[in-house]
Amino acid sequence: MNIHEYQAKALLASYGAPVSDGRAVLKAEDAKTAASELDGPIWVVKAQIHAGGRGKGHFQEAGAGEAGGVRLTKSVGEAADEAKKMLGRTLVTHQTGPAGKQVNRVYIEDGAAIESEFYLALLVDRQTSRIGFVVSTEGGMDIEEVAANTPEKIVNFTVDPATGYQAFHGRRVAFTLGLTGQQVKQCINLMGLLYKAFTEKDMEMLEINPLIVTKAGDLKVLDAKVSFDGNAIYRHPDIASLRDETEEDPKELAASKFDLNYIALDGEIGCMVNGAGLAMATMDIIKLYGAEPANFLDVGGGATKEKVTEAFKIITSDPQVKGILVNIFGGIMRCDVIAEGVVSAVKEVGLKVPLVVRLEGTNVDEGKAIINNSGLDVIAADDLKDGAEKIVKAVKG
Repeated sequence: MNIHEYQAKALLASYGAPVSDGRAVLKAEDAKTAASELDGPIWVVKAQIHAGGRGKGHFQEAGAGEAGGVRLTKSVGEAADEAKKMLGRTLVTHQTGPAGKQVNRVYIEDGAAIESEFYLALLVDRQTSRIGFVVSTEGGMDIEEVAANTPEKIVNFTVDPATGYQAFHGRRVAFTLGLTGQQVKQCINLMGLLYKAFTEKDMEMLEINPLIVTKAGDLKVLDAKVSFDGNAIYRHPDIASLRDETEEDPKELAASKFDLNYIALDGEIGCMVNGAGLAMATMDIIKLYGAEPANFLDVGGGATKEKVTEAFKIITSDPQVKGILVNIFGGIMRCDVIAEGVVSAVKEVGLKVPLVVRLEGTNVDEGKAIINNSGLDVIAADDLKDGAEKIVKAVKG
């Protein structure tokens, strides 16, 4: 689960991290009041969407003012005007894709006098099963760009969970960034509280870009991007309350309410599969035969008829879907349950695209009988290869 920058900063500030004073604005008429509560003399107006590259992005609609979702202003009135220009418009960045994201929230904060900019991230290192630090002197830039052009400027290290965070971890960050004097002490303290927030709140990633040194010589968190482990949200009702459903794909949101593992993709063939590994293999073989999957969908081993019905509805709600491949290998999941769900869903929402069904495993004969006796126009497949060939042929033909 992701949250907005202003929410991330409020969370980090509760742990003691130094952040600028700011106000979130959801309605244009509140922008001037929010800006007037800040000291200035520089007000920074930031579009709040779940995507990076906001400063380099552009708005689709005319009348959105100058390019970019991050703007510096020099008065309360100017800050309010820029906030009003952003709200309700669509911001396109390299992370949103050409469709962009609608800006429903804007963050106005006090500007900072910047001496130096750095990059810092904490994340879960899958290779070592530890929390890792990623540090670079090249702050304010896309870390992918730094990795491609100057990888030697990125330093990575992990923290042994047996010892947890120690002062020497903070010193390593400080020396990597070239900090001196009081900045080193500030860095040791800041890294410790960030590590504490990361572990206590079950974060998956905490990215600060940039982490700055101000003209006064102090460290400050100037931007923050935080994502959480969705499987641990039940332990953190305070974090769950920060969820912004308008930032999520409607189909993925609907799937989450039925405990379905669904991810929307850009292809034309919808997939319903049981098991994450089999789902990945199904997507791969669709690509092998010349088409693209429209989604990843794992109905899981404990799916019910009702859950399968909802899964089918979600797939058919995607206007990009030109065909559907149901690929079930019945182990824990029974083939007859899947068949009943598919038949129920088709009768409820209709079937306007080709449907290929491959069933194998537990209760496969019962499942095939349900499909065959349903009166539906379904293409039967003997195995995964056969199913992929048939659905691609049906769509492309």
